[in-house]
Amino acid sequence: MARIFVIEDDAALRGEVVRLLELHGHEAVVCASFERAADEALAAAPDCVLLDLRLPGTDGHAVCRDIRRESDVPLIMLTSSDSEFDEVMGMNLGADDYVTKPCNPAVLLARLSSVLRRAQRQGPAARIAHKGVVLDMARGTVEHEGRSAELTRNEIKILHMLMANRGAIVSRQELMVELWNSDAFIDDNTLTVNVNRLRASLASIGVPEGFVATRRGQGYLV
Repeated sequence: MARIFVIEDDAALRGEVVRLLELHGHEAVVCASFERAADEALAAAPDCVLLDLRLPGTDGHAVCRDIRRESDVPLIMLTSSDSEFDEVMGMNLGADDYVTKPCNPAVLLARLSSVLRRAQRQGPAARIAHKGVVLDMARGTVEHEGRSAELTRNEIKILHMLMANRGAIVSRQELMVELWNSDAFIDDNTLTVNVNRLRASLASIGVPEGFVATRRGQGYLV
């Protein structure tokens, strides 16, 4: 099952797409505010985004561009336009595929399966960005405004988990399982020490204080 974030202003079509996705075992998350569509999509941490090209107050091209600044999540554009210019522009902005409305259910599912398989073969993104902070998994570094710092193995794991779930609280228990495959028999202060080391590494390259925020009694988020 994949989590699919749906950005579509046509209520009838949106309902049809959501029902189609759920019928085939996917989880559908619907955009609540088109003005904040990119932020909502990133916060939902989906496996794929279905993005309408024509949106009230904004447009799909702008949303696509904003999402691509922060994430490599697979993205399929939905549009009633058959203009080659719109298709080329969408692809140039980073869309993975393009489906013309009204959507043929079989075609939409096939395109969705294709981009999900492609993303799965590629594995986790080597680079992940959020608020100007770029984590390079391959090099083990974090970058911000032209400056970089090397991270320890645990710092990389913590930052990756927080950035992959941007906008959502990650519990201390989840982080402890990620770091040590257990949340038992680990001194709770050990996690705190690792988070503080990560914060110091981020501060050393000018990342603003509070990028890694604490939610007392709940966990951390970026």
